[in-house]
Amino acid sequence: MLVDSPPESEQSAEPIPLTVTRKRRTLRAAGLLVSVGVLLLVCAAGLAVGAKSIPLGDVWHGLFHNSGTGNDVIVLDVRLPRTLLGLLVGAALGLAGAVMQALTRNPLAEPGLLGVNAGAAAAVVSAISFFGVTSIGGYVWFAFAGAAVVSVLVYALGGSRSATPVRLALAGTAATAALFGYVNAVQLLDSAALDRLRFWTVGSLASADMSTVEKVWPFIAVGIVLALLIARPLNALEMGDDTARSLGANLTRTRVLAMVCVTLLCGGATAACGPIVFVGLMVPHLVRAITGPDMRWILPYAAVLSPVLLLGADVLGRVVARPAEVQVGIVTALVGGPVFIQLVRRKRMAQL
Repeated sequence: MLVDSPPESEQSAEPIPLTVTRKRRTLRAAGLLVSVGVLLLVCAAGLAVGAKSIPLGDVWHGLFHNSGTGNDVIVLDVRLPRTLLGLLVGAALGLAGAVMQALTRNPLAEPGLLGVNAGAAAAVVSAISFFGVTSIGGYVWFAFAGAAVVSVLVYALGGSRSATPVRLALAGTAATAALFGYVNAVQLLDSAALDRLRFWTVGSLASADMSTVEKVWPFIAVGIVLALLIARPLNALEMGDDTARSLGANLTRTRVLAMVCVTLLCGGATAACGPIVFVGLMVPHLVRAITGPDMRWILPYAAVLSPVLLLGADVLGRVVARPAEVQVGIVTALVGGPVFIQLVRRKRMAQL
């Protein structure tokens, strides 16, 4: 009597040997250490490169032996806050993008999908036009509050406890369209608001100072910790609702925590330097090619490599237009546009 052999899919579904698993972990850990080294180099470039090139020796002197004059002032009062803010904002945008892609199960999702950027922009233009706020330190709280309110609104519109990735994305798209319509209307009616908001909406690190860093870092730090804590339930959520439930994941709690995480990360980043696009889209895709689909590795990699992209774009913007500069939001848009088109083409070809 002939016995059928098991299907090919069953033959290939063998457990991965322990030695292979350990080797993968070692390679991932080594890659993360290399990424940290690259980030340190980019930070050094951010401190040394600008309208005026400063030798690394003078950068070191400015950081630890500030004389209050010359290069020391440039390093300590201008470039150090700019670099620190770039680290915070880059990590925030990368983590927010990775969390959103897991939450919506949409590989093309990015931090603006749930209306967080639009909420921050609407709050800022309201603060400028109606309350006379003129400084980043003044309207950072408005921006963060706007991002938080819109996140709650989108979650409610998406169905609250019965929210699904599609409903959340649709609610976020609708909120974004309505809020940016409001922003444009206020700008057209108030020329002062237009002039003050124009620089912020481009997305820039140029106006960074320690006051801005001090205001946003607690929110971003909490968001980073929260993102790392929900990595395992996000892994289950990416497999689909039914599979996630069978694995014991609490879908409502995971989605609520993910929304809070995105609000803290994207709201704080947008408040500090305006809406910067494509960082949260590009980096998670690059990271997945290195780590695979495991969020426990994707999130740490994204937190390290996203600042590399953002600070690298900022340095490039300073170099290409000396003695002026191209704002980092413009550089990331110019780089991210073709990348986004390529991702869409690849996704479309995969569906054919």
